[in-house]
Amino acid sequence: MSKVSYLKRYWQLYALLSLPMIYFFIFRYGPMYGVQIAFKDFNLFQGIGGSEWIGFDAFREVFNLREFYTALRNTFMLNFLDLLVSFPAPIILAIMLYEIKGVWFKKISQTILYIPHFISWVIIGGIVYQLFGNQSGMVNGVLEGLGLSPIPFLTEKGPWLVTYLFTGVWQSAGWGTILYLAALTGVNRELFEAAEVDGATRMKKIWYITLPSIKPTIVTLLILNLGKMVSIGFDRPYIIGNTAVREYSDVLSTFVYRVGLESGQYTLATVVGLFQAVVGLVFILGSNYISKKMTGNGII
Repeated sequence: MSKVSYLKRYWQLYALLSLPMIYFFIFRYGPMYGVQIAFKDFNLFQGIGGSEWIGFDAFREVFNLREFYTALRNTFMLNFLDLLVSFPAPIILAIMLYEIKGVWFKKISQTILYIPHFISWVIIGGIVYQLFGNQSGMVNGVLEGLGLSPIPFLTEKGPWLVTYLFTGVWQSAGWGTILYLAALTGVNRELFEAAEVDGATRMKKIWYITLPSIKPTIVTLLILNLGKMVSIGFDRPYIIGNTAVREYSDVLSTFVYRVGLESGQYTLATVVGLFQAVVGLVFILGSNYISKKMTGNGII
């Protein structure tokens, strides 16, 4: 079959494929033209082409800012803690859901677990302040009613970190189970039956059958998460953070917002964005190389 006839026969599939390709070209590759702002003294009225070329001067300015290193440290710290706490959560949830025998209970549980993913971080932030606020928070109200001292969930660094991580797990863990549950559906049930014949306990079946079966999925998602170690979402740290905990809550995305949008220094903001992209690429390639050497699995 010639290529032309093949395209004519399956044109619907290629039409569907064109939609994500158009999206990536417009919203991912198209904006790459603006990367040159990092090397220019960008003037909003002169545009990218008319702005003066300054080379790496903006990079030197950013790397001399103390606030940049504070934001970089916080980004690494929060992402690393998220990786420790949030990454295993969907794996554990997926295995628990997979082990549940009651179909109706499993469907209800999945629905309840998925719901937080669809809630805006603005709404989640309101819920967090209603629950954990120092003065009007419901949790501290209960503690005071019991004669206990209130806990500064949102105004001290340690409690704020716990609140930040707990909120992230609650919002993302349920949705993250989808990929692992999809991987678990491909596990051969005969392996479990053979393990039962051999007298394997449930925990041994999970350890020796379930986890090895989803190891490629775990490795792939772990590599992708490691690639995001230097980039972090804007919503959660900005909405849950405040001036009292800025030493921990100020990350690169909020730094870019303050420098780029509030101060109008678009060149410096672009420098930080380019820095995140390059370091993220290095992290992905490095973690993929190590993963291939240690486990034989990778994404490239």
